[in-house]
Amino acid sequence: MKLSRLLLTLSFGLFATAAHAALKPGDSAPDFTLPAATGGKDFSFSLAEQLKKGPVVVYFYPKSFTRGCTIEAHEFAENYDNFVAAGAALIGLSADTIEVQREFSTKECRDKFPVGADPSLKVIQSYDAKRERPGQSGEALADRISYVIGPDGKVLFALTDSNPTKHVQETLAFVKQWREQHQH
Repeated sequence: MKLSRLLLTLSFGLFATAAHAALKPGDSAPDFTLPAATGGKDFSFSLAEQLKKGPVVVYFYPKSFTRGCTIEAHEFAENYDNFVAAGAALIGLSADTIEVQREFSTKECRDKFPVGADPSLKVIQSYDAKRERPGQSGEALADRISYVIGPDGKVLFALTDSNPTKHVQETLAFVKQWREQHQH
């Protein structure tokens, strides 16, 4: 009884938080393929290909090597094995170039997970994650938004919050809960 009440409370807390993101649970997640790097090595990341293996955490962040984004990358790297154990893939996306992402993937993501390069902001815009850079008229970047995309291509969870560690904690909690409910 106590466990079910805890899970119910956790579920409501997660979905209440999710109400702030641009795409909502149940929305179709825009498919994308873009240049990415893991451990300093370039490759082409395909959301559709990753979804064949299970849910994918797609997190958008403003700029590589900035304070909050570095904290977030460190936290995701530290928890990477927990995401894998829950059956989820992970990718971070920003408007940085592949050259910057190559270095960020090694130094700050600690060779654990890929970061995608979206300097044209095409994917960022398709996820309603674009925002103007404060004090820089006309310069756009990604907002801090995280999504959990289900294998069916639908948004399962969404969070917009300026706290970088909250993204790691809440997406991981959601993925673990989802996995428990969908184990065969």
